[in-house]
Amino acid sequence: MSIINPKILMENIKSYISQHKDRFINELIELLKIPSISADSAYSQDVLNTADVIKDSLIKAGCDKVEICETPGYPIIYGEKLINPELPTVLVYGHYDVQPADPIELWTSPPFEPIIKTTETHPDGAIFARGACDDKGQMYMHVKALEYMTVNGNLPCNVKFMIEGEEEIGSSSLAWYVKRNQEKLSNDVILISDTGMISNSQPSITTGLRGLSYVEVEVTGPNRDLHSGLYGGAVANPINILSKMIASLQDENNHITIPGFYDNVEELSLEERAEMAKAPFSLDAYKNALDIDDVHGEKGYTTNERNSIRPTLDVNGIWGGYTGEGAKTVIASKAYAKISMRLVPNQKSENITELFTKHFESIAPKSVKVKVTPHHGGEGYVTPIDNIGYKAANKAYTETFGIPAIPQRSGGSIPIVALFEKELKSKTILMGFGLDSDAIHSPNEHFGIFNYLKGIETIPLFYKYFTEMFK
Repeated sequence: MSIINPKILMENIKSYISQHKDRFINELIELLKIPSISADSAYSQDVLNTADVIKDSLIKAGCDKVEICETPGYPIIYGEKLINPELPTVLVYGHYDVQPADPIELWTSPPFEPIIKTTETHPDGAIFARGACDDKGQMYMHVKALEYMTVNGNLPCNVKFMIEGEEEIGSSSLAWYVKRNQEKLSNDVILISDTGMISNSQPSITTGLRGLSYVEVEVTGPNRDLHSGLYGGAVANPINILSKMIASLQDENNHITIPGFYDNVEELSLEERAEMAKAPFSLDAYKNALDIDDVHGEKGYTTNERNSIRPTLDVNGIWGGYTGEGAKTVIASKAYAKISMRLVPNQKSENITELFTKHFESIAPKSVKVKVTPHHGGEGYVTPIDNIGYKAANKAYTETFGIPAIPQRSGGSIPIVALFEKELKSKTILMGFGLDSDAIHSPNEHFGIFNYLKGIETIPLFYKYFTEMFK
């Protein structure tokens, strides 16, 4: 592949995609119909069925060896196409599980009945379905890219696939698997498409990810629900108490008040922040897209800094008492909340969870009992832009989009990236093709047809340039 003229190669890729465009789209649509929701045991068989589909797809794409690997949780699909031990090896990671579709009533079409619709950001159409962008659509780009390279006999290096089914619930089985299969998973670079880019005219490469600490809190007052007339004002209301406790976790400048929370926060230089500011961004367009009158966040930082290089604390859900139709005058016995903290590099998730737990327990009045249950977490990650993986990705984007990619830190978390570097000693390149407007984790998630096909077009060029730079 390295001796092929780049223009001829591009023509070959585009021709292949054009010939098989409808099939590529239909295959993804069929995959999106399966509700592989890892967080809900009611869908466990659907998750397993999806693993079978991915296995078959890798075999058809040209992998010489594909296996469904059992774990303590959902299985991992491993595939490989090894052509020469002297050539570099790329390990492709993705996940086949998806977020729950709730709230269902806010979807404009059923979440597991994929439909193509045009949008302002996707005039060529986008597939609306849960998992379309995160991560089935982006993961499947790599399967189709391999198909192109094997069919045309121009795969320039070795490829391994590791596709898991628990990313949306913390990837605990993946950690178990990676630690036990280091030799099998040995590689020279890890390639992931589970992030986004600035726009369809301005590609970007994610160079940083935030870590995560996720907890659930429970506040208990009386031993049963009480009549709010007979007991109101005399007994602590756990919902009121929980609300006050949560409100106290941030001050008037939206600075998190947990002692020690910022001790290890990486402070970027003014020069680095100035480089970040070069990325195209319209605050008015941002507000319009979200239908909000103003933005909100930590004082002293821009919107793009707040959602990428600064840590956060957010309530993801809160409940307790009576929430049905009509009225029920009750003081609930218990109140609950789910809280996530996005972390920046150098903050350790276990340490932050401990700090949160200690502080949350300390601010509870004696009139209630508090329980903090950690769910899952992960570490932040920064990849340098001077390694050949980044350079190969940037060259690939430049060729297919006609403009260099911009390095960009993401506010999201992919906890396994730090795990990969620790266990496999490999750098990760994050080649995302989604857009911020694609509504991942939200109702009406979608993935542009342009983005899907552009990914299939760009990925083979990464293999070409990485192999050339590796030699």
